[in-house]
Amino acid sequence: MDINKYEINIYEQIAKNIKKYRKAAGMTQAVLAEKVGVSHEFIRRNESAKGKKSFSVDTVWKIAVVLNIDPGKLFEIDMDELVNR
Repeated sequence: MDINKYEINIYEQIAKNIKKYRKAAGMTQAVLAEKVGVSHEFIRRNESAKGKKSFSVDTVWKIAVVLNIDPGKLFEIDMDELVNR
């Protein structure tokens, strides 16, 4: 198995999932930021495809709590997408 083929940037994957579950919850970036206790800019930057991703496990936990999801969902990887890229 060529493990390099399956390498991902976990920060990008978490950011992608934050955006996915935030939208599914019908929540704006501003509302999520306020409820988590971070700036709107922080959420915007982390969700941006070009933004620098930087967040702590504590912040990921708080985001999961606010979105009312299992924290593991923020680490989900679409294996079909990964294998077929």
